[in-house]
Amino acid sequence: MPKAYVFNAHGGPETESFIDRPRPSPGPGQLLVAVRAAGVNPVDWKLRTGYRRPGSSAAELPAVFGNEVAGVVEQVGAGVEGFAPGDEVFGNPVGGGYAQYTLLPVTIAAHKPAGLSFVDAAALPVAAATAYDGVRQLALPPGATLLITGVGGGVGVAAAQIARHFGIAVIGTASAGKKEFVESLGAVHIVSGPGVAERVAAAAPDGVDAVFDLVGGADLEEVARLVADRSKLISAADRGTVARLGGSPVERARTGAILEEVAKLVVDGVLRPYVTQTFPLEQAADALRTVENGHARGKIVIEVGP
Repeated sequence: MPKAYVFNAHGGPETESFIDRPRPSPGPGQLLVAVRAAGVNPVDWKLRTGYRRPGSSAAELPAVFGNEVAGVVEQVGAGVEGFAPGDEVFGNPVGGGYAQYTLLPVTIAAHKPAGLSFVDAAALPVAAATAYDGVRQLALPPGATLLITGVGGGVGVAAAQIARHFGIAVIGTASAGKKEFVESLGAVHIVSGPGVAERVAAAAPDGVDAVFDLVGGADLEEVARLVADRSKLISAADRGTVARLGGSPVERARTGAILEEVAKLVVDGVLRPYVTQTFPLEQAADALRTVENGHARGKIVIEVGP
């Protein structure tokens, strides 16, 4: 039977295991996809601990990890148009992505361009699409300065590149060990942690025009005072804190059209997914630990054999 990597209860890594499960059947508006690659994101382990996305119901256990995949269509559900068996696709699955098979709603699925690998495509639906939505939400003009907190992770790496493409200067906070990596993105590196606002102010004496937060907590509290217009303060990490500070969460579009736009940026050479490490499905636990421990640079992707 097909395998999937799940958490069986809310808690730590001890709740994780592989299970055998029947191949799912696509419902109306869904695609059955044979997974070739699955992106790994911080939200994956956070959901295991009991975190819920705003407005979502509790996860049905066991719950399969993963929120972004790329693969090949095996079967289409009723009412599906524009997709057929054999198509190479990517998107946000329902029922998890660390698995040999999953279901993709056609509303948040897109055709994978021939010039895009399965691994790179699987890095786009969460991280790169969130980055694209956030940069678009801020609507900064060319020449503006954007501060990205936590720029060294998957969303930050994509946001820095997309912002630079639109002529926006980028300052990014990250650990000292990521300095060279951050500078390779064309961003000014600032060491994260206590005193970060003073270090940003010293690097940008004319100020910053917006903050794209990917860290939350104390760092968000500190850098928020650097931007007077709170419509230019957004967070993909801490909805509660950013709202209390007068800013907004990143407004996710979650459409196939956005996925197509992000994929085109990759094919055109504007956006590099920066997949820095891949793991086979059998090592899903190791992939998840790499992200959960905060040591990942760029994106981590799980490869699934045919």
